[in-house]
Amino acid sequence: MSNEKLTILLAAPRGFCAGVDRAIQIVELALEKYGAPVYVRHEIVHNKYVVDNLKAKGAVFVEELDEIPADKEGDKRPVIFSAHGVPKAVPESAEERAMFYVDATCPLVSKVHREAERHYKNGQQVVLIGHAGHPEVIGTMGQLPEAAVLLVETVEDVATLSVDDEGKLAYCTQTTLSVDDTAAIVEALQAKFSNIQGPHKEDICYATTNRQAAVKAIAPDSDAVIVIGAPNSSNSNRLVEVARLHGCEKALLVQRAADIDWSWVDGAQTLGVTAGASAPEILVDEVIEAAKARFDVSIREVAITQENVNFKIPKILKEQAA
Repeated sequence: MSNEKLTILLAAPRGFCAGVDRAIQIVELALEKYGAPVYVRHEIVHNKYVVDNLKAKGAVFVEELDEIPADKEGDKRPVIFSAHGVPKAVPESAEERAMFYVDATCPLVSKVHREAERHYKNGQQVVLIGHAGHPEVIGTMGQLPEAAVLLVETVEDVATLSVDDEGKLAYCTQTTLSVDDTAAIVEALQAKFSNIQGPHKEDICYATTNRQAAVKAIAPDSDAVIVIGAPNSSNSNRLVEVARLHGCEKALLVQRAADIDWSWVDGAQTLGVTAGASAPEILVDEVIEAAKARFDVSIREVAITQENVNFKIPKILKEQAA
């Protein structure tokens, strides 16, 4: 350890959200109740540490259902759908194959699915604000027929957007977007389509909003910010962007402490640290311990709110939970 002093500003809330916690519990409880293997379609959450831990316990991760071998007679293996949600075609396909599946879609993502379906039933075309190719976007778009949903990623996309009927239009959003960027896109949509309807309640989830607000609180006082999260995690990438836009241009996404080139931190007196909604607290502890091995560290937590959200476990696993 050097004598160089480093203050760590620890953002709160950070790390696991209720939807991620529930999804991981669903896999663990399924393993306890049914034994290994339990199949999971797509990463249950976007975090390698979490996925590797579940693999070690007997979870088998696949991208598509046809990768799963047929059940042996009298032994139905559970298939779990990830927290990001899936297109309707996936459970339909599972039912056709008489698969036993458990849906771990985050309830806040399911809320967006129901909104999109409601708009469609009301005869409205749906504009979805989100990132092309993200599993959550694929899942939401897959709730409706193809032409029923139009995807926009940027304010620029709104300018070229062509719709069937300007009087029958509604929008939904991916739950893990930048709050500020999304507000700008919504403003552009409302300016172009004055009758467009929005969700009754904000689609961007409480956890994404809170983690971004916490980064905004630490970024102006930080010389550098480390965000712990996966490269394919939308909410983690947004935290890096938020830090850069709100007072700390030197912001970095890392999966865990071993990935940090500490020379990058040299010269910083204050280091902001946070974690995306699918990153466990143990990875935050790892980064702090790695910093302590190199610097004379003092820690100050900056908490903007307390979270106490919990989501129910599916009934089929409740006996195990009890």
